[in-house]
Amino acid sequence: MVNPGFPDDLVRDQHAWNHAYLQLAACQPEEHAVLRRRLLHLSCRIAYHPHWARRRSPAGWAELRRHARQHQVAQHLTRVA
Repeated sequence: MVNPGFPDDLVRDQHAWNHAYLQLAACQPEEHAVLRRRLLHLSCRIAYHPHWARRRSPAGWAELRRHARQHQVAQHLTRVA
């Protein structure tokens, strides 16, 4: 998969954000607060990452999310095969 120029730690944080979001959608009520804090923490790490210092744009954020989703699907397919 082609890396569109995102640092590895930024992609990892986006992966973690996606995972926490999916967990929040399916969790028990007593887990909501912990997962919401995790999402908030990861959102801040992603939003204020040095990568965005000069090129912060909605299109860039959308590209990061798309890249992270494609990467996760590719990893899943590799494990299944």
